[in-house]
Amino acid sequence: MEGVSSLAREKKHIPGVISDLRRDIIEVPEVITKCSGININGRKLKSFIFTTDIAIICNTDADAVLAVYSFTPHPGIIQAITSVASMPVIAGVGGGLTHGVRSANIAMFAESLGSIAVVVNAPTPIETIRMIDEMVDVPVIATIASDLTDIKERVNAGADILNVSGGAKTVEMVRNIRKEFPTIPIIATGGKTDADILETIEAGANAISWTPPSVADIFKKKMDKYRQEVKEDYEA
Repeated sequence: MEGVSSLAREKKHIPGVISDLRRDIIEVPEVITKCSGININGRKLKSFIFTTDIAIICNTDADAVLAVYSFTPHPGIIQAITSVASMPVIAGVGGGLTHGVRSANIAMFAESLGSIAVVVNAPTPIETIRMIDEMVDVPVIATIASDLTDIKERVNAGADILNVSGGAKTVEMVRNIRKEFPTIPIIATGGKTDADILETIEAGANAISWTPPSVADIFKKKMDKYRQEVKEDYEA
């Protein structure tokens, strides 16, 4: 394009520095950088690491933590995660077994600890979403796990962002939601491969939630490496 400098046309080199003890950090897939990201209170977030493991949270380059788990939300868990995370935390506040006033109170607690948003599970009653929205200032993220979910009802109740987790149907769900809601921010599970993640982004996801390998899997690789080093030293 005429008038655009060569510097603007070229892909800028981004210099990086990492300490010796941080070289094994868990890096999210680079393909995630292709999505637009979601701006939450001035911070653009593209990659949401889906974990509550503090060791992983302390050793990842993800933009944010999606701290959702299969147990009833507990203030102690939120406090532990927010106390060690160097990136923004999105706290799960229930919606299944836990809902109503308890979820709203946990949302207020999460906000007080610095969580930049709260996320409710798929079965969350509309009344609970509305109550949370009235009690906290941070965005409310509604999880969408089925293409039968009444999304408009959740948006009208106060959901600011959608977290789409539809398994094999995620891409299709994201595409359909984007047609009906052209501007609503969408976080979506991206799958295991770069191709899967890219397909989700192209369907309309603004950000990707990514599940890291478990600590056991990571440690196994490291132990295999240590054993190989011992063997090589012995043979030498």
